[in-house]
Amino acid sequence: MDDRQPEQRVCYRCLIGGRVQGVAFRAAAREQAMRLGVSGYARNLADGRVEVLVCGELAAVAQLRDWLRTGPALANVTGVACEALDYYPHVGFVIDQ
Repeated sequence: MDDRQPEQRVCYRCLIGGRVQGVAFRAAAREQAMRLGVSGYARNLADGRVEVLVCGELAAVAQLRDWLRTGPALANVTGVACEALDYYPHVGFVIDQ
C-alpha cells in the first residue's frame, strides 16, 4: 500500500526581464521543462521580455522557477515576476513565436 499523498499541481505565469531574447532562452527553458516533467510554453514579448507559463507538480515547477532566475549561459536575467494561476493541464512544453 502506498501512503504517499499526490503532489499538488500548480501553474505560474512568469515574466523574465534582461537580456533574454536572442540567447536561446526559450529553447533552454523548454529543455529544463522537459527534464522536470512540467508543461506550458515560453514566448518572446514585444517589450524584450520572455513569458513562461509552467504547470505541473509543485516541486518541479519550483525548480523551473528557480532556473528562470539565471537562464542559459548567454542570458543576463535582471528580474523575474511570477503569478500563480489556476491549474490547467497542458500537453508538452511549446515555444511560441
